Amino acid sequence: MRKLEKRKIRHRRIRSKVKGTSTIPRLSVFRSNQYFYGSIVNDDLGETILSVNDKESKKARGKNKTELAYEAGVIIGEKAKKKKIKKVVFDRSGYKFHGRVGAFAQGARKGGLEF
Repeated sequence: MRKLEKRKIRHRRIRSKVKGTSTIPRLSVFRSNQYFYGSIVNDDLGETILSVNDKESKKARGKNKTELAYEAGVIIGEKAKKKKIKKVVFDRSGYKFHGRVGAFAQGARKGGLEF
């Protein structure tokens, strides 16, 4: 089994247990080779409440991908605070919880989100 197939299996298993509602939305992540994306989703209505990517970081010069993911987490935490979202369910989308995914989660916690 290849790496992508294993991630898809993990993603299906996680999504069967994790569901975002209007009171507690889902914080979903996507990791490409170059960038990192995060979005807060209400699964009841099927809409994205807000989203962020690591390109939005103002201090992008001289940082590696993990540091940019951390900054994106802080940004999404601050945006969520403005929309009065305090609690979310973290959906790591089948990625292992380390590296950029872990840094994003840590940044989101620093930005004010609880999960």
